[in-house]
Amino acid sequence: MTESTTRADMHDNRAQALRKAATASFIGNFIEWFDYASYGYLAVVIGRVFFPESDESVQIMSSFAVFAMSFVLRPVGAVVWGAWGDRKGRRWALSWSILLMSGSTFLIGLLPGYATIGLGSAVGLLLLRMVQGFSASGEYAGAGTFLAEYAPTSRRGMYTSLVPASTACGLLAGSLMVSGMFVLLDDAAMSSWGWRVPFLLAGPLGLIGRYIRVHLEDSPVYQSMVEDMGAEDTQETPDRPGTRWVEPLRELLAHHKRETLITFGVSCLNAVAFYMLLTYMPTYVHEELGFSQDTATMATSAMLTVYIGSIFLMGHLSDSFGRRKMLIAACLTFIVLTVPLFVVMMNASGNLLVVIACQIVFAVVLTANDGTLATFLAESFPTSVRYSGFALSFNGANAILGGTTPFIVTWLITATGSGLAPAVYLTVVSLVALVAITMSRTLHGSELTQVGGHQS
Repeated sequence: MTESTTRADMHDNRAQALRKAATASFIGNFIEWFDYASYGYLAVVIGRVFFPESDESVQIMSSFAVFAMSFVLRPVGAVVWGAWGDRKGRRWALSWSILLMSGSTFLIGLLPGYATIGLGSAVGLLLLRMVQGFSASGEYAGAGTFLAEYAPTSRRGMYTSLVPASTACGLLAGSLMVSGMFVLLDDAAMSSWGWRVPFLLAGPLGLIGRYIRVHLEDSPVYQSMVEDMGAEDTQETPDRPGTRWVEPLRELLAHHKRETLITFGVSCLNAVAFYMLLTYMPTYVHEELGFSQDTATMATSAMLTVYIGSIFLMGHLSDSFGRRKMLIAACLTFIVLTVPLFVVMMNASGNLLVVIACQIVFAVVLTANDGTLATFLAESFPTSVRYSGFALSFNGANAILGGTTPFIVTWLITATGSGLAPAVYLTVVSLVALVAITMSRTLHGSELTQVGGHQS
């Protein structure tokens, strides 16, 4: 065998491993966000099924309150999954997180409503949503870390942008399914069984994702670290030798507090903008702008289509210009355009095309942040604590600000009587994220091979 043939075989093997890693990361995030989309877009129906003795506004707020409560365990999950991912390996953590996520989602589809078991239905919904929140905290961070470590340095941003792209694909699939169900089914059918269908689909999808993940090798960067630390076989003995369960967290808090706080601040914009624009927006367009539910959901589907089309471009641009510049540009654009775009939508006088155009602008701006953020977070921490640092900062922001966004903006609109309240809230959060990103170090293009200490 010639040397050129050997190099070609090695290249083919690396390319095949990267494709498998990308597929596994895509499927897990797709399932997670297909569920979140279904819950958000079915909030009104779920409110009727589980909180029938309240008026419509209380039903919606109760539904979103359960949505927000599901994020309570996100920081706990971030600590647990981060430690497992840094100690037992990225593949190990991802193969279990998808099983918990799909299993709890499937059980929601089987959960009896208030008419059958009374208050127990709402309690069951809350508990299953909290299990989802726990498992989800390991999914996005793990997939982002996994792909960033697998991808070639010069194309890391583009490959890692597959993680938010898969998120948007899950949201789009949920949006299209729910839109079709609203068209095909009447209110009685939606309330009795229709709302269950998207949740039940998570069962078989999760088993497929689990199968793919358990047949993957761990990322080359992680395997190299374990070998350097003295493990003889990374597949049979995946634990980092000489470490206890809490060691990655201790190392993170002892040596990387600054990076954790900065990445938390940067993640705040993603948390609020993502849930406001891609999850809450159909409710806003329906309740505040007066469009029908199916029309509001279809408008968001158009926004998601543009989001998916733009996300890889933004990942590619981050490879060319750097993560920091892209994130700063996204913050500034949100600060300048958010209030004017909301004003235009509020004064559209029922013109759906104007509302869709505004949402498309929001989608493009959001991708400048989302297409860059996962790579930025992965590059902010060394290998030994990368999963923990990514998970804690990202999920901390989502727990405090992301999951609560639909509830907070609904409350703000009720308290102020102004449909501009969400825009002001998003603008303030954009300012916070801008301050955080300007305090960060430039990490673009690092090799991600440093094991501990301070990232250069």
